[in-house]
Formats: sequence, C-alpha cells, structure tokens
Amino acid sequence: MPMTDSAPKTISPADLKEKILEGGELALMDLREEGTFGDGHLLFAVPMPLSRLEMIADDLLPRRDVPIVLCAGGEGDDTLLARGAERLARFGYTDIACLDGGVRGWAEAGFEVFTGVNVPSKAFGEVIETRFETPHIKPVELQAMKDRGEDLVIVDSRPMSEYSNMSIPGGIDVPGAELALRIHDIAPDPATTVIVNCAGRTRSIIGAQSLINAGITNRVVALENGTMGWHLAGFELDRGKTDSFPPVSGDGLARARECAGRVAAKFGVSEIDSATLDAWRADTTRTLYVLDVRDGAEFETGHLADAKPAPGGQLVQATDRYVGVRGARLVLVDDNGVRATMTASWLVQMGWGDVHVLKDGLDGAALVSGPHQPHVFGLTDANPQTLEAKELTAMMVGGGAFVVDLTDSRDHRKGHIPGARFGIRANLPGTLENIPGSIQDGAKVVLTSPDGVLARVAEADAALSGRDVRVLAGGTAAWAAAGLPMATGLKDALDEPVDVWYRPYDLDEGNEAAMKTYLSWEVDLTEQIVRDGTARFPEFSS
Repeated sequence: MPMTDSAPKTISPADLKEKILEGGELALMDLREEGTFGDGHLLFAVPMPLSRLEMIADDLLPRRDVPIVLCAGGEGDDTLLARGAERLARFGYTDIACLDGGVRGWAEAGFEVFTGVNVPSKAFGEVIETRFETPHIKPVELQAMKDRGEDLVIVDSRPMSEYSNMSIPGGIDVPGAELALRIHDIAPDPATTVIVNCAGRTRSIIGAQSLINAGITNRVVALENGTMGWHLAGFELDRGKTDSFPPVSGDGLARARECAGRVAAKFGVSEIDSATLDAWRADTTRTLYVLDVRDGAEFETGHLADAKPAPGGQLVQATDRYVGVRGARLVLVDDNGVRATMTASWLVQMGWGDVHVLKDGLDGAALVSGPHQPHVFGLTDANPQTLEAKELTAMMVGGGAFVVDLTDSRDHRKGHIPGARFGIRANLPGTLENIPGSIQDGAKVVLTSPDGVLARVAEADAALSGRDVRVLAGGTAAWAAAGLPMATGLKDALDEPVDVWYRPYDLDEGNEAAMKTYLSWEVDLTEQIVRDGTARFPEFSS
C-alpha cells in the first residue's frame, strides 16, 4: 500500500510468517466482511470486519499495546486498511501494522491461503479424528440401530439455536462442554450406546472424543457428517425441537468430576487460584481473557465482572470468535470445574500453551448478573438525531424516509422493517449513492440495526454523504416491540450480501451439492495445515 506520513507501517509476508512461528502474542485481524474473508484468508487471521470494529474490538483485543497486524485481500483495499488502522489508533491501540500486499501478497510469497471460517478449529477436529481414530457410524447404521430398537441415545453437541433449526429425530441437545458433565444422567446404563452429532464433522468428533477421553464405559461414536450426512443419506430431519438435558444429579456430578480429573491429568490442565488471577489482571505486559464456559443462561444468572461468555463447545469450535490474540493467557471459569477442565484440555491440544482453569470457580466470588455488555468504542461520542418507531411509520407513508438496515444479511432475510434496504456499514457513505432515484430528494435516511447501537456509531459515516441522516431509537427491536409489521427476504439490497459466510444449510437452493463440497473441504484441511506449517497441535501419550 502507498506510504504517506500518516499511513500505517507494513510488514512483509515473510516477516509475518516468522513472527507467527515465534509464538509470541500477535493479533492478526482481517478487516473484510465475513463472506469475503471466507473466500480466502491466512490460517490464523481473525475476522474483525470494519463494519463492526467498534462493537467487537475491545473483547477481541483487550490489551491496547498488543502487536496487531491488519490484513485484507490485497489490491484495492488500501482505504479499508487505512480506515481500520486510524480507528484502532484513535481507540488507543499503539502497535499497528498492515500486511504488505494482503492475502494476495501472502499467496504470491508461496504461503497457504485458506477458505471458510473457523478454520484452525475445523482442521484441528480432522487431526483429532486421525490421531485418536475416533469411532464413527454412518447414518444408515444409526437408522438400522433405531429400527432394531437398540439401547442408544443421540446427543447433539451444538447450541440450542442450531439444534432447533434441524436435528436428528430422537436426539437431544447437549452442547459440547456439557457432554462430560451431563452424560451420566442421560445414559446411566453402560450398555447404552452414545451417538454424538453436530451439523457436519468437527463438533461430532470433538464431542465423541471428549467422552472417550473422559473414560466413560459406554460405547461412544460420532455420527459421520452429522445432520448434513443424515440429510444426504435421504433421511428426514426434525425442525423446531427443544429437547434438552436433565439437571445434574449428585451422583452424576461426582462421576463427571472423576472424568474431568482423568482428563486434567492426561493433558496437563493447569489450575490457578483467585489470587493468581488477580495478579494476572494487574499484569499489563500480557493479554488476559477470562472466559466463562457455562451456557448463556447460567452466565446471566451470575458471573465474574470481567468474564466474557464463551460456552465451551463453541470456544473450541470457533476459538477465533472469542480470542483475538495468539499466545494470550486464557483463564476458563465455571461453577464446578468439569466444563472448564474439558474445554481447557482441547485448547491445550490445539496449541494454546497458556490455558488455566480457575479452581475456585465462582465460590465466594463477587458476581454480577445480566448479559455481557461489550464496550463499544465511540458510542459515548455519538450524538445522532433519533426518531421513534411510530414517527418513522408516519414519515415512511409520506415518502419522507428511506430506511437502511445495517444488520447482517442473514438476519435481514429473517425479519426487517418493510421497505428497509440491506446495507453494509463499511461501505458508507458510498452505499447511499445506490438509493433509487425514485426516492424524493428531501427524504431522510434512517439507519437501523438490531438494537440501534451499530446504527448510532455508523451515523457519522452516513452523514458524510451530505444527506439528512437519522437513527431509529432502539433499532429494529424497538420497531418489533411496538407491534409494527415485519417483512422477510432480501430484496433491492444496497450491497451484495458478502457480510456473512453462508453455511450449506443456509442456502435457498443447491444445498446438497454445497453440503458435499463443504464436507470434503473439512476433510482436506488436514493436508493443507501440514503445507502451511504454522499450526502446532501437540500430541499426548495415550
């Protein structure tokens, strides 16, 4: 990228690869939209779209002087990088560089480029299946077992939102970190076969291997290719189910703790006390993440003030959604140690060398309740003119308002203000040039987002267009709460929906072909990881 007095410094692909291999703290952040990111990126790049930077940067990058390398596609992305670097510097980050030549330059240097999202975790799952020879069964075998009336349970290791969307008939939802904690109450008879599934491969493999590592006596198998494999085999999926696990019994908890103890010993899971955690909080030379691995409802009931919600199964499945700094220090927290220990055992095997479990858990700690409230940069400085939902309805009837919806395109499809057009925040103010000529010149541009926060911080960008910009107070949620109608679909969008990496089962058509391609991609990651040479997945003796 061209260098000026105000341009951020650059780092060459060769120097960046050397820095990655050194293993110190490094935040490799990709500023492109998730869909574009998924088309090609560096293995350990973390998606931090410019569109949502203010919303997620503090959670991903808690230490202001951590070394940050920003990247994008390459040619044509100079402005994107400059805007991202400028914002981070304004928010107090002091060590910012940009990858010279971007992803294109990285590839031209002979280094590997990966497609998809959550790639390190996905590749890790494939390595684990090969390393441990994790047993699996095909969908036709499972159906035959069901037809014969065999003693079995099907546990779906995904979050409830994914399980409810589609599930194996007869399965119950038991997210990954819950498996070792709950399985003794779900399958108390060692003669019961436990089948673990997810949508594809990773969480099926990790979930099944978790129970095997824990030493339960039941036969445990992963369902080959999960719900996608089930669908491709011609079997029907359930929709809208909410079946979940029972409460943990006293005996179940005791057995789960024994399992966690075995896993901790095998994989060298470290424990720390509260005094050590307090000392680490005061250490300004290291990046610290305190991650609460319980489910969301438990987190909201009461959690440590500086803890971030990171349900254990998802933390392993999508580590880059929660942790932005390679080489950082991670402290995992739960109420009884089982979920934190099981999750830590996987992070250790993924190569996170500074992972610890808070052995005191939540006992005696001062807790705060409610959902996580991320720090949003620039929000206190934003002072847009707002309007209420009922005001917007009257304005729209008269043709006096044009609504731009800054939510992600997947959510826009599910529900939006009638007439609102999907737009990508990072493309403001240019997006507003696509407003149809039929909209009267005096019409106000009204920005909305799910809760209105992103719209507030985006108002300054939109105002650069010279148009009269307003923000819907409370966002689309306030519109819905007022009982006003909602529309679905994606029509007349201002931008292409490249903000989301669509999974095969998100597509309106061509699902089967996309599923087959996706499953092959997961399997092939193992060889690509070897070619890349920057991943280190430590092995442990059996």
